[in-house]
Amino acid sequence: MDSPRASGRTTAKARLSRETVLAKALELVDAEGLDALTMRRLGQELGRDPMSLYRYAENRAALLDGVSELVLDQLPIHPEDPDWKAQLRNIAHDLRMLALEHPNVVPLLVTRPLSTPLGLRPLGTLRPLEQILTLLASAGFEPADALHVYRAYYGFLYGHILNELQEYVVDPEENEVLLRLGLHRLPAKEFPRLRALAPALSEYDGARELDQGLTILLSGLEAQLSRQVAGSRA
Repeated sequence: MDSPRASGRTTAKARLSRETVLAKALELVDAEGLDALTMRRLGQELGRDPMSLYRYAENRAALLDGVSELVLDQLPIHPEDPDWKAQLRNIAHDLRMLALEHPNVVPLLVTRPLSTPLGLRPLGTLRPLEQILTLLASAGFEPADALHVYRAYYGFLYGHILNELQEYVVDPEENEVLLRLGLHRLPAKEFPRLRALAPALSEYDGARELDQGLTILLSGLEAQLSRQVAGSRA
């Protein structure tokens, strides 16, 4: 039979790690939003003294960066893929799914980099940039053009994601579209076109909308690359 001392050892708290701390931080953000993430609250959730967490994140800003890295680490990017258009389409759909899974993190992904110079950002948040630049360079884009493509691509992608997350349904049980979307609250004389679009708005398909936008974007990029290749051969 185990002694009380041995039993006590088996019930001791598990050792913390940076991965454990960040996973709990992400769980807290998912449940309650970014404002809920503080060292004190995270310590409570982990059952630890908040001061002990500074070993894994020096401040709240480091926690926010860590949460961003944790989410972006789940984004598969294959820069060696010869089909660059298919890869960009897959990345877009994968990032959309991550955003829908962690909607409270999206504002962090969009705005957090603005507060930090590029070279000082966490490496995990820069890897998608490096990998996509590699993908585009391998496809034949000049380095500066690859950077322009990346900016246009992510500008479109984040814009789509933010727009989709704003598709708020006031009353999902209401059959009447105007009432379900809350559009009945808009003055009819001031917003006739928006109210008239209620059926189309109610049938919003995020994946399909993303695909249509990607087709437009990628077709234009392919045409640009073809002109660039043709010019280099002339």
